[in-house]
Formats: sequence, C-alpha cells, structure tokens
Amino acid sequence: MQPPLGLLAVLTVPGAPQMEISNQHNAGAGGWQPAVFKMAELDAELDHIFPSSVLPPSWAKLVVGFVSLVCFARSYDGDFVFDDSEAIVNNKDLRAETPLGDLWHHDFWGSRLSSNTSHKSYRPLTVLTFRINYYLSGGFHPVSFHVVNILLHGGISVLMVDVFSVLFGGLQYTSKGRRLNLAPRSSLLAALLFAVHPVHTECVAGVVGRADLLGALFFLLSFLGYCKAFREHNKEGTHSTFWVLLSILLGALAMLCKEQGITVLGLNAVFDILVIGKLNVLEIVQKVLHKDKSLESIGVLRNGGLLFRMTLLASGGAGVLFVRWRIMGTGPPAFTEVDNPASFAESIFVRAINYNYYYSLNAWLLLCPWWLCFDWSMGCIPLIKSVGDWRVIALAALWICLIGLIRQALCSEDSHRRRILTLGLGFLIIPFLPASNLFFRVGFVVAERVLYLPSAGYCMLLTFGFGTLSKYTKKKKLVAAFVLGILFINTLRCMIRSGDWRSEEQLFRSALSVCPLNAKVHYNVGKNLADKGNQTAAVRYYREAVRLNPKYVHAMNNLGNILKERNELQEAEELLSLAVQIQPDFAAAWMNLGIVQNSLKRFEAAEQSYRTAIKHRRKYPDCYYNLGRLYADLNRHVDALNAWRNATVLKPEHSLAWNNMIILLDNTGNLAQAEAVGREALELIPNDHSLMFSLANVLGKSQKYKESEALFLKAIKAHPNAASYHGNLAVLYHRWGHLDLAKKHYEISLQLDPTASGTKENYGLLRRKLEQMQKKDV
Repeated sequence: MQPPLGLLAVLTVPGAPQMEISNQHNAGAGGWQPAVFKMAELDAELDHIFPSSVLPPSWAKLVVGFVSLVCFARSYDGDFVFDDSEAIVNNKDLRAETPLGDLWHHDFWGSRLSSNTSHKSYRPLTVLTFRINYYLSGGFHPVSFHVVNILLHGGISVLMVDVFSVLFGGLQYTSKGRRLNLAPRSSLLAALLFAVHPVHTECVAGVVGRADLLGALFFLLSFLGYCKAFREHNKEGTHSTFWVLLSILLGALAMLCKEQGITVLGLNAVFDILVIGKLNVLEIVQKVLHKDKSLESIGVLRNGGLLFRMTLLASGGAGVLFVRWRIMGTGPPAFTEVDNPASFAESIFVRAINYNYYYSLNAWLLLCPWWLCFDWSMGCIPLIKSVGDWRVIALAALWICLIGLIRQALCSEDSHRRRILTLGLGFLIIPFLPASNLFFRVGFVVAERVLYLPSAGYCMLLTFGFGTLSKYTKKKKLVAAFVLGILFINTLRCMIRSGDWRSEEQLFRSALSVCPLNAKVHYNVGKNLADKGNQTAAVRYYREAVRLNPKYVHAMNNLGNILKERNELQEAEELLSLAVQIQPDFAAAWMNLGIVQNSLKRFEAAEQSYRTAIKHRRKYPDCYYNLGRLYADLNRHVDALNAWRNATVLKPEHSLAWNNMIILLDNTGNLAQAEAVGREALELIPNDHSLMFSLANVLGKSQKYKESEALFLKAIKAHPNAASYHGNLAVLYHRWGHLDLAKKHYEISLQLDPTASGTKENYGLLRRKLEQMQKKDV
C-alpha cells in the first residue's frame, strides 16, 4: 500500500517547501515512490557543489543567465565575419525594397529555392529576424545583430533550467498546476555546463548562428509545451490535446529557423513513452526473451492516450516534412566532394568508417572543446581508407562508451538511472540525426554549430556522472573542485574564443594551428590579406590553398586576379584556364580569363570567354561592362554601347557602364545623345560625382555653361581633391571668359596633381592671354 501524498513531499529536496502533489508522472517499475526518492538522492549528492543555503532556487535562473552573457559578451562589438557576409550583408532579402513574401520562396542566402544552385537551407523566420535587425538599427551595424544573439543564448540557457528539471526530476504538479523542480541542483549544474560550453561560440559570436539559436529556442518551448499537456488532469494517462498540437506547431516554427528543429517531435515522443507512459524497456526485453505471454498486458502498449499522442506527433511531423519538401522544389542540394569527401567515397566501408570517425570528433569537441575551427572541410580531416589507420581507435572508443551507456540505459535495474541515461542519450542523438549523413548527404564534415542542441544531452549525462561519482567517493570536495574548475575553464575558453570571432583576420588565423591542412583556411586568410591590400602575403596563402587542394577553383580565380593586377599575365591565364577546365560553369573565372586575354591582346579569345561567362550567368552586369570595354578597344562602338546598356539594365546603379557610355558618345561627337544618357544616369544615381563630372563636360562642349558649372561645383563638393574636376572646370571658365576663376581652378588642380601636362599647357595659355590683356590695358 502506498503512503499518503502528503508524505511524498517530504521525499523531495532538503530545504524545499512541502507542497501537496496532485499529479504524478515518474518512470520506473514498482511504483513512483522509489523514483522520487532516487531523484532526491541524486540531487542531494550535488549538495557539496551547490548547497541549498547558498543559492535559493529562485536565483538559479538569474545566475545561469548572467554567466551565459558573461561568456560571450566580448563578441558584442565584433564585425560581420565568414558566412555573415553572404547571409546578411549581401542578402537582398534584408532590404526594404524586397517584398516580405519573397522570404518564403528564398533560401537562407537569398537565392530562390527553385534554383539549381540553391543551398536549400529554408529558414525564413531567421532571415525575418535579420531583416528586423537591419530595419531597427538603420543598416548593417553588426553590434545590434551580435547583441540579439547573445541575449538569445542567455534566454535559452535560462530555459534549460526548466528543461533539465523535467529531465532529471520528472513531472510533478501541485494542486494549483504549478510544476515542481525535484532536481534543483542537477538542473542548475547541467544548465551552467550548457551555458558556458565553448562549442557554442560559433552559434553565438557568428551572426548566422542565430538560425541554431532560434531553432533551439522553439525546440525547448515545444518540449516544455508538451510537458504542459499533462498539467491539469488528475487522472493519469489523460492529456490536453491543445498543448500537444501547440507543441507540434512550435516544432514546425523551430524547423523554419533551422532544419534540425523538427527533431523535437522525436524527443517529445521518447519523453512521453518513458516518463508519461512509464515504459520499462528492461521488462519488455526480458519478457520477449522468455516468450512471456503477459507481454500483451503491459500497460503502455494498451494506453489509448499514448497511442493517440504518438499518432499526432507522427502525422504532424510527416505533414511538416512533406510541406518542407514541396517548398524545396528541385530536391536536395548538390554538394561537392570538398564539402563532404566521405559521402563521395565509392566503398560503403570507407563511408561508414569515416562517418563514425566524424561522430567521434563531434564527441571529442563536446568533451574537450579546446581545438575549435570555423571550418573543418577541404582536407582538414583526411579520409580513413583502411583499418590500419590509428584514428580507428577514436571511433572504437566512442562505440565502447556508447554501448556502455546504452546497456545501462536499457538494462540497469535502477529505474531512475535508466530514465536519465535514455533521455540524456535521446537529447544527445536525436537533434544530431539531420547532421549524421544517415538520411541524406550534408555539406560539411564537422560543424560546431550543429552541436548546440546535442550538447544539452551531453551536459545532462555529465551532470549525472558527477552525481554518481560523488555518491561513490569520499573525496567530495575534490569532485566539487573539479566541477567548478570545468565551469571556470570553459567560461575562460568562451571569452577567448569570442575574441577570435570579433574579426575575420583573428578567426581565420586561429584556424591555422587547428587545421593546417585545410585549404579553405589558407584561402580565407589570403582573401582577408588581399582585401587589406597585402597582395604579396595573399599570394603566398592562395598558392598554399591550391597546393593543398589542386582543384580549388576559387583560390585559383583569386590568385589569377592578383597576378593579373601585378601584370604576371601568363601565369594568370594558366591558372584561370585550369579553373574553368575543372569547373566549366564557373562564370567569374571565365570573365576574369577574358580580362587577362584582353590585356594580352588576344581579343577573339577574350570575347569568347566573356560570352561563355554570360552563357553560364545570364544576369552578369560586370561581364557585360568588360565586354563593352573590349568592343571599345576594337572601335566597335555600337557593340560597346549595347553591352554597356545591357549592364545598366541588369544593374541600374552600374556607374562605370553609364560613365563609359557618356564618354564614348562624347568622344564620337554625339553630344545630344551623351547628354540624354548622362541625365538618365543621374536620375538613377543622383549623388554620383563621376557622372556629374562626365555630364558637365558634355554640357560645356554644348556651350551650356551655367548648367555645366553647377554640375562641376557639385562634383567638386562631393570630391574636392580630384585634380581633373578642378582642371576641367578651369577649362570651362577659360572658354566662358571667366579668366580669374579659370586661373584659380588651374592652380588648385596643379597643386593637387603637379604632373598633369594638359592642365599645365592650358594654364600656360591662360597666363599668356592674361599677360597680353595686361599689356593692352597699359
């Protein structure tokens, strides 16, 4: 006979208020009293780490939130780095001129989902938050983007306190429907371990990591919502269908932020079966092995409420996935071998052994997050091709640990141990499944960002391990010091790693020591140096990237560009030719090859390269611009004008194309047409001083001196140190007869550029004219 409910409150947490319990959902065969006692016993083992007198329960969330903010606060004023450029700065979906409806038809990077080049990462809610950030901050100011990420991580860490209290302590509600935290110390420690885990730095300090943060937020809300389905019913086995449906909706929202968010429905199912349905896997296994006919009498198999909830979860998940697949349009994305080399291996054995090695690396990042890298592809992790490779030891160690944990989770006679280990493994494995390569090929080898949610399962298992260790050792202070040491070291590591993510230079250089064989790391270091004007150092890193990956076409393209600028045209042509041979549809390389061939006076080959680039990328305004320059060099003026006109149609703000049209028409004596083009251009780009200057020249030749003067002065106001602006204004005044003003601007122009021969000559003519005028006056 079970004791009265009032007695159970005594078996909760020492120091906690005694409350009447009206609804019980604890796992374990043989009644729930031992389970509650086990929970209290485990939590009490952590008293030497978090004494109840030191930290009142109401402060636990405040401490977790504060610590989580401290860990990553250093990244608040960082730049946009790595993928932030493509997903945010260059993403047209963030701008007001893009209709909001387009977000639902574009991928995470702003490309149409129906495009064959789309990444298929469908995260419209995440992009919507970027757009709101952009609107509220008045542009691309990274501080506001980073602050939101930091606050999201803080909020998620606080939610983890509630999630872990359910996972460790089960569901217990008072008569007023308030959930009790039967494991305050365990939930606090696990939440702190989660909040300070360095593997989260990529998600928090990298703005694109918001997809993982938002996905995790809705994931946790879905789980907690599912728990609320069992809050208001005294009769065991009943539930609130509203909360189950709301949980499915929140799971769908999680998926609209990041694909792995949908896995919360799987976790909800596992939780329901183990905690609500009280399924005893060990009992079922034993009955199956002994062919026990009483198997059919097991309550969970005849629980109509449970079967109904499982049906809702399964049908809801299938419906969401079906809609997601239809939206994708053209099927899964196409990744290259350098993104995920193991998935392209012909041998199933090689694929399997490398996938398992990747799992062991992910486990190591959770266990020892000291060697972190923004990218693990492109040779960073060489393929294992035989069992003689020493790295096989790592995957063997992983499976020994997993098998041991699974055995305890399924076969331990301690029901509380079984439940904790099963839920911990579920939280570790289920959210990781979309990144496992088991169901479809993914576009990475190892990615720290995908460990954000699985790390919660790891923190849960680690906390359980600390509690068990404390139970069986007398050196409890040593265990406490070890736990606090881990928290301190991880906090310090988070702060250091956040500093690495503040700028691309620091981020890329930090990866050199972790992944020296990664061609992409060398490529990014080289690109960063090239952007800063250090071409000599950039060439060195680009060459190393090509050496490490001889098929790295982007490195070849950038290296070819620098060699072109340094007039090393022969090698530039060889590199770019090789790049388009490896990837025939690489439009940018075709265009750059055309530029080099144009410089080598190989005009026919250059035209063919430009045409090939446009064939592979029809909307390519820069290529039309360069094609127009080629035609101008060949005196094919009509073709040049047509090419530049195409460039401005595709990109109305293409200032160089407009300018070249005006100058060509001016030089060929078509002043009226040049004036019309100039006015059209200034309507589209009213603040472009170079267009003002070009149109002012045309108007001056047409003897529209007053209007020409106004444009020259406006251009000079925008760009006061342009010697040619002052020089041409002086010519206008010279023609107009305003000789004193002409003299003034000739002198300013020569001060800015003393070597300008034309200005010197015109200034000499003016001085002689002024001297002659003075003699006549005398």
